[in-house]
Amino acid sequence: MAAAFLYLRGLFGMLRFPYTCEAMNIRKAIIPVAGLGTRFLPATKAQPKEMLTIVDKPAIQYVVEEAVAAGIEEIIFVTSQQKRAIEDHFDRNAELESRLASKGRTKELANLMKISNLAKFAFVRQQAPLGDGHAILSALPFIGADEPVVVMFGDDIFDAEVSVTSQLIAAYERYHDPVIALYDVGKKNVSKYGIAGGKKISKYVMELNGFIEKPAADKAPSTFAAVGRYVVTPEILHLLKTQKPGKDGEIRLADAFITHLSNNKPIYGKVVEGIRFDCGSKLEFMIAAVHFAQRHPEANADGAFTRYLKSVSAGKLSKKR
Repeated sequence: MAAAFLYLRGLFGMLRFPYTCEAMNIRKAIIPVAGLGTRFLPATKAQPKEMLTIVDKPAIQYVVEEAVAAGIEEIIFVTSQQKRAIEDHFDRNAELESRLASKGRTKELANLMKISNLAKFAFVRQQAPLGDGHAILSALPFIGADEPVVVMFGDDIFDAEVSVTSQLIAAYERYHDPVIALYDVGKKNVSKYGIAGGKKISKYVMELNGFIEKPAADKAPSTFAAVGRYVVTPEILHLLKTQKPGKDGEIRLADAFITHLSNNKPIYGKVVEGIRFDCGSKLEFMIAAVHFAQRHPEANADGAFTRYLKSVSAGKLSKKR
């Protein structure tokens, strides 16, 4: 995100990029997972942060399932050498499958088989930690020149009646321009996020005119933060190819968006409907685990987990459970 708010004048959409993405359905997603996960050390010393479990599924599986619910058929993971476990998770495990079958554990076997069949998976290494834009560029061999794509970051997990990715794709299909997921984080939290500015054109859609990175509450243009889901058009991908690295040497997706806006090209923000969990935060990760555990048929069988939470809240928890 830009350090200062970018004000733009003129009409959006004066010049349209000569790609044919308007006629194409979105069927691919890029998921960058090359980060080191240092905020979760020591748990992430020997395993990817994305493989930390929320109840009985790794966090990254929630992201993949969200994509699949939106009709995504191919998923490109941008990884690093420490992330082999992610590839293994979405691959077949013939030995484990055979053991489950021999023991008659058909339910567990079916759940296991379902993971590798969620989508077509590809894995590409990001050779150096040169920013999220650079990670996206690493996936371009799998993306057509005129093809729009969803970009999803694993720190944000949602519980939504209609998947957040579906909501973004629906907005893209209406406007045929880049779409950014926005979430109302409240005035007291704007200093933690990149905050979008613009005008509302419907209850849940904004036409954006810029961003400000981690503003003070009295300087924020809104309370809507960009949260880890994007529909990226071929024009944005082209800008990433030519985008100069920032002072830190990294290529940022946000900078490509800012360049796009400065060229008087439209970007839309979709205020997403659902509950968001920032699983880059230890507290939010634990809250997500509690939330999904209450909805889990085994973890909360007969409401046992909910009763446990109530006993904790009431201060009635025995030290000798």
